Amino acid sequence: MPARRAHPPTVRLRRLAAELRKLRAEAGLTREDVAQRTGINEATLYRIERSRARPQRRTLVGLLDAYGADETHRTDLLALQGGANDQGWLRPYHSELPEEYTAYIGFEAEARTVRNYESLFVPGLAQTEQYATEVVRGVLPVASRKEVAQRVQARMERQAVLTGEHPLQLRAIVDEAALRRAVGGREVMRGQARHLLEMMAEPHVTFQVIPFERGAHVGMTGSFVHMDFPHADDPELVYLDTPAGDLFLESETEIRRYKSMFEHLQSVALGPDDSAGLLAGVAEE
Repeated sequence: MPARRAHPPTVRLRRLAAELRKLRAEAGLTREDVAQRTGINEATLYRIERSRARPQRRTLVGLLDAYGADETHRTDLLALQGGANDQGWLRPYHSELPEEYTAYIGFEAEARTVRNYESLFVPGLAQTEQYATEVVRGVLPVASRKEVAQRVQARMERQAVLTGEHPLQLRAIVDEAALRRAVGGREVMRGQARHLLEMMAEPHVTFQVIPFERGAHVGMTGSFVHMDFPHADDPELVYLDTPAGDLFLESETEIRRYKSMFEHLQSVALGPDDSAGLLAGVAEE
C-alpha cells in the first residue's frame, strides 16, 4: 500500500511550535532535560518544535507542566493544538501536488502580506491562465496533461486571496527579464502585461519593475517570498523555490536578511507609476 501522505505544516502548527520553543527556553531546559522529566523522546520533541509533527493532547499537557506554563498559555496552546491541522483551502486533487507546494498554498492563504521578488517569472498570484499553462509546460516538460492542468488550476485558485472583504496585500517586484521573456508568444505576453496593469489599479496590489539599465542588484541571487500573518504571534516566513527543493526559513536572522533585501529591491526598482509605463510599453510591442 502507498505510504500515507503527511499533513503539510499550517500557520497554527508553526505558532504552536514557536510557543513551545519559547517556553522551553524561558524554563532554561534542554531537550534532554525535557525528555528526562516527561519521558517524551528527544526526536519527537524536535519534530514538534520544528512543526513537523502535531503533538497529542496528553503530550502537550506534559510539556506545559514541565515548562510551568500559566493558565492563559495552557488555554491558548491547547486550542491551537486542536486546530493545528485545519486547512480550509484544501481541494481533493491537491493531495497529488508536491507536499512543499501544498504547504506553501496553505501559508499564502492565511498570510496578511506577501512580498514577492521574481527574477524570471511573473509572480504566481498575478499570472493569467494562459501564461501559467505555458510556464508549467516549460518548467516541467515531462509533466502529463493532467499534472499541468492540476498545477494551473491550483495557481488560479490561489489568486482568490486577492479578492474578498480582507484581501491579501501583495507587494511584487520583478526583474525586467520576467516581462521580456516571450513565454507562450507575443499574444500571451500581451495579455499578461494588460492583466498586470489591471491588477495595479487595486489598492492592495503594488507592482514594481527593476529595469535592465539598473545593472546588478541583490535580487540576481534568486527569487523569494516573504510572508507575515494577521496574528501577532504567528512567525514570519521566507520561502525559496530552488533546484534542490523548496525551503521555508523561519529564523530571525534569515527574516531580517530577506526583509533588507526586499527593501533594497524596492529602492532599485521603478516606482509603481513608472513600472506601469514600462508595462504599457511591453503590452504595445
